[in-house]
Amino acid sequence: MKTLRMARFSVRYRPRALAVCAGTLAVAAAVAVLALGRGDYPIAPGEVVRALLGDGGAAEDFVVNQLRLPRVVTALLVGAALALAGALFQTLVRNPLGSPDVLGFTQGAATGALLVVVAGGSSAALAGGAVTGGLVTGALIYALARRGGVQGARLVLVGIGTAAILTGLNGYLLTRTQLMDAARAVLWLTGSLDGRGWEQARPLALALAVLVPLVLLACGPALRALELGDDAASGLGVRPERLRTALLGAAVLLASLAAAAAGPVNFLALTAPQLARRITRSPGPNLAASMCTGAALLVTADFVAQHLFGERQLPVGVVTGVLGGGYLVWLLATQRRAGRL
Repeated sequence: MKTLRMARFSVRYRPRALAVCAGTLAVAAAVAVLALGRGDYPIAPGEVVRALLGDGGAAEDFVVNQLRLPRVVTALLVGAALALAGALFQTLVRNPLGSPDVLGFTQGAATGALLVVVAGGSSAALAGGAVTGGLVTGALIYALARRGGVQGARLVLVGIGTAAILTGLNGYLLTRTQLMDAARAVLWLTGSLDGRGWEQARPLALALAVLVPLVLLACGPALRALELGDDAASGLGVRPERLRTALLGAAVLLASLAAAAAGPVNFLALTAPQLARRITRSPGPNLAASMCTGAALLVTADFVAQHLFGERQLPVGVVTGVLGGGYLVWLLATQRRAGRL
């Protein structure tokens, strides 16, 4: 741990974590440039960069900045938001299985979206339904788990039970929709970035612009104190229950907005924080490293889904589900060998 001292304040940082952030951002930028150049109208990486800087030709500018850039930006934002939400959940519940898709928040967002589909709502209403469903589910899980203070094991068990109930409800709602609406809903439920535009990216970008400084700068030191235990954190002036409530609210909002933008992209929020922790070799929350890792993972997964299976493009949720599911099996086996399951 090193300290950067400035005129009025100082910032503590870990050199390895800073290097991981820089490296994962470089990977995300490189994959983004490749994604912007691949397609029916191929563009060289140099031309892509010139188009992004405003120096490209008219055709390149249209293809890069208007057709392909919104999808890539949405992938980066969704990946960062899900990874940050997952890192917050895993830190607060002190369990590597703590993530929105395991604890039921993603299923709640899907329920809200499906209710809009059944009612015949528009795409904009579907996004609003997803956010509302995620927030209502978060409030319900918190209310059920907060008796005597929110504890990690209780929150995980309540979340898993809620996820099972909502999964069954979502299956029933699919049977109540028209065939075309059901097909559209299933694609959204898989997690897809197809056809995403600035209208999906802007709300998530605004939420990240507000919540990231609050979480990293205002709540980051208190969150590290909370890892020492409630008694130690209280001795350092932190109010554990109030901090948990605020950070859980921020995590639920981020997960809900990410689901509204791209559907419930499974396992990214579970995998990215754990991968960031192993790369940084740091036991702390690793919030910034998790965000950068999540952005790189999702933009890479979307590139794979679009271009590595021939002419048949896959929803990005299929790729993250296969990779994340394999990681979950490995994690459960590791936890069992360690005697934690």
